[in-house]
Amino acid sequence: MSNCVLFTVLLIKVSVSVLKKYKDVEGVVKMEEVNGEELVKRFAEEMEEMLGRKMKSVKVSIHSFEYYNSMLINTVDENGNPLPLGGEFLLEPNEHFNKLPVNTQQSNIQVPTNVYNRDPDILNGVYMSEALNDVFIENFQKDPTLTWQYFGSSTGFFRLYPGIQWIPDENGVSTFDCRNRNWYIQAATSPKDVVIVVDVSGSMKGLRLTIAKHTINTILDTLGENDFVNIIAYSDYVRYVEPCFKGTLVQADLDNREHFKLLIDGIHVKGEGKVKNAMKESFRILNEVCQGSLCNQAIMLITDGAMEDFQDVFEEFNWPERRVRVFTYLIGREMTFAENVKWIACNNKGYYTHISTLADVQENVMEYLHVLSRPMVINHDHDIIWTEAYMDSVAQSLLLMTSVAMPVFSKKKETLSHGILLGVVGTDVALKELMRLAPRYKLGVHGYAFLITNNGYILSHPDLRPLYKEGKKLKPKPNYNSVDLSEAEWEDTEEKLRTAMVKGDTGTLSLDVRTSVDKGRRVLFLKNDYFYTVINETPFSLGIVLTRGYGQYIFIGNVSVEDGLHDLLAPDLTIASEWTYCETDIDPAHRKLSQRQAVVQYLTGKEPDLKCDVQLLEQTLFDAVVTAPMEAYWTALMLNTSGIDEGIETAFLGTRSGLMRFQSLFLSLHRSFLTSTDKENMFTLDHFPVWYRRAAEYPAGQFLYYMPRQDIRGTVEEIPLLSKHTHSQNTLFPLFPAMFSRFSACQSQTKCHTYNSHRLIHIPNLESWPLSFSLSASAHKKKGDILQPCDTEYPSFVYEPSVKETNSIIKCGRCQKMFVVQQIPESNLLMLVVQADCDCSRQHAPITMEPKECDRMRSQKIRRRPESCHAYHPQENADDCGGASFISLSASIFFMCLTFSALFS
Repeated sequence: MSNCVLFTVLLIKVSVSVLKKYKDVEGVVKMEEVNGEELVKRFAEEMEEMLGRKMKSVKVSIHSFEYYNSMLINTVDENGNPLPLGGEFLLEPNEHFNKLPVNTQQSNIQVPTNVYNRDPDILNGVYMSEALNDVFIENFQKDPTLTWQYFGSSTGFFRLYPGIQWIPDENGVSTFDCRNRNWYIQAATSPKDVVIVVDVSGSMKGLRLTIAKHTINTILDTLGENDFVNIIAYSDYVRYVEPCFKGTLVQADLDNREHFKLLIDGIHVKGEGKVKNAMKESFRILNEVCQGSLCNQAIMLITDGAMEDFQDVFEEFNWPERRVRVFTYLIGREMTFAENVKWIACNNKGYYTHISTLADVQENVMEYLHVLSRPMVINHDHDIIWTEAYMDSVAQSLLLMTSVAMPVFSKKKETLSHGILLGVVGTDVALKELMRLAPRYKLGVHGYAFLITNNGYILSHPDLRPLYKEGKKLKPKPNYNSVDLSEAEWEDTEEKLRTAMVKGDTGTLSLDVRTSVDKGRRVLFLKNDYFYTVINETPFSLGIVLTRGYGQYIFIGNVSVEDGLHDLLAPDLTIASEWTYCETDIDPAHRKLSQRQAVVQYLTGKEPDLKCDVQLLEQTLFDAVVTAPMEAYWTALMLNTSGIDEGIETAFLGTRSGLMRFQSLFLSLHRSFLTSTDKENMFTLDHFPVWYRRAAEYPAGQFLYYMPRQDIRGTVEEIPLLSKHTHSQNTLFPLFPAMFSRFSACQSQTKCHTYNSHRLIHIPNLESWPLSFSLSASAHKKKGDILQPCDTEYPSFVYEPSVKETNSIIKCGRCQKMFVVQQIPESNLLMLVVQADCDCSRQHAPITMEPKECDRMRSQKIRRRPESCHAYHPQENADDCGGASFISLSASIFFMCLTFSALFS
């Protein structure tokens, strides 16, 4: 008996056993239709409540001096004595903090290497912020789902809770500066439109040009996706460093900022510096462009001197309102033109700095943030901001996070007009934890939830793949946090969904979609219903997707806890480890429990205080009871191995509740399939198993045979799987005209800085395309390569099940090959006999489609501007424009600025 026939017989027996058990409990089963509108609103309310707790902790945080430097703790000198600012600092691994050694009773301080850690301003600030330590601890006790809490000072130190050992880079340097982080910059300033003007005349050669480039890059690092920017270079004439951005501002997202940095690296100096025309062009951009942040506007002038009579430019374009601030950076040791350069800044509500070395750049660039923050600080506006997605650099993990932050400032009347910003306080939110509030079982086999920002960028989406592999290491793609929703939901060709969500609307939309599974190798054709709404008090919008068919209904059964527990403890049974059946992160005592252990502890009454999803537990217990006969059946097969062909290795099944039963029918086999490392074939936070998804769209009563890719061994192994339901089918067999329709599939490669998903491009007139190849590709990034955006097109084929048998000839250059193909009944398998002495594999290589970079970056998609804007205040003291002594604050002033926390307690 062949493997296929034997396995089909076994699967029929399995189906009969399960159906018989289902009949026993059929009376307590009911079918409910899923209300997508109600579901998305409920998920959004739960997310709003969770994010609200994070905002409250930030507000409360603005409330014996011991300075623990995080780089020096637990280290000693050559004599065995603790280093100054070091000392013993207890660290213990903590599951909640990515298993990092932390101290949950104490925060500690990180200071960048380029900042003197004994500077009086640092010491005073650390002393004044010590009161935050108790607040951080109390916040964590009230909300155990909190992760990192921190205060970033305007002087450069970073207070972090819980305390950690800060690991320097390979050169022993700590380059992390909290003032460069997006959460700090966004909280400290309102959105801004910035034109950077750089002098590239002949006098700017050598070290001056190097300093100028570093200054531009540092300014770019202070911009985010709510800001807009352009860069102009001038000497005898004015030119845009990116010609396709002429006369406009572009969004300062990560893509565009990195693009500018590459262009700046290649600029050269020549000619005489004439700043007047460059300033005129800058004002034209800011005055005439109707797109941008439309809030703060600034020109950043980087030069080694200004000799022209430029006053009339400001009279014509900027006075008397002085709506555009001008910040000037004098490069080099020469001070001949210092007064001219300072005059420009002081007469345009800006700030002047002198940068003579590379080490001066960071601190001097930061000054402009303090100036832009003045109106907000003077007005005492404690705006709360949320950042776009980013990788957690503190924990050195690859988890996507968002931060909530707000500014801290002086409230002393004597310094009110100076608008003194003390720093920014914030906390991180793991997006993975947020998405647990939209559980997979409520959304169905193809359903999912996703989050986007006010700019249309993805915070979380199952098709967002922000990492690529370089050697054995995973690294973030250059544009991982500026992936637009249109790149994932590409069937939304008119961008109706994107537009509505960016605007913060609530509504529904239906789309016919083609989606890829099995890492882009297979295509499913689905009818999706989208439900979306805004999450109040945040710039985020939530969307959920329900697929017509199984996504429309939820199957609810009810069995006794006693019966369910008995079957839940079977050795062949597991539940989805990434799903939240019970919340184990609230009480530290529960953090070491697996989800299955937590469920058992809760149901047996040993841990009644656990917060569990009752509906999910009911479904899981029901599924455990209904599928219980499988354990005995599979055990009998194992004991009677004479009835099993050696080709049959593993039996398994899965249910919507995340329950899986599987049994290795030969104990000596050690397979990577269906293990915790094989994410594609397991229930995860992002998706149902690929075999489950494919089976769900296959015709009822037919069998689906699925071929997982064993990437480690480099081979393809066939493992047959039961399919009780599904639809259209791709194949990896050689293809031929009579039985297949052609599509093109776009698949990202590791060398590409791609936007995220495997996209399918429809070709209206489907044509026959005979060829023989496997839809797999590998591209390795060479050392020195720069990751660039691209889409790679692959032919993909959809099988026509009405054709049962065919034969033909494939022409391959100078030779031809004959083939005969026949459908195997009640399956997705085809038997192919083909002449093997003619190679056609090289005829149709993947096509890499070069993107239109200029059009892509210049395009301005619909976005929602942040609600708050603080660009002007009549009490601002614009006379403080550089060169003056720094105004330091006493401890009493600092604590006065924290007293407003009582308003929120």
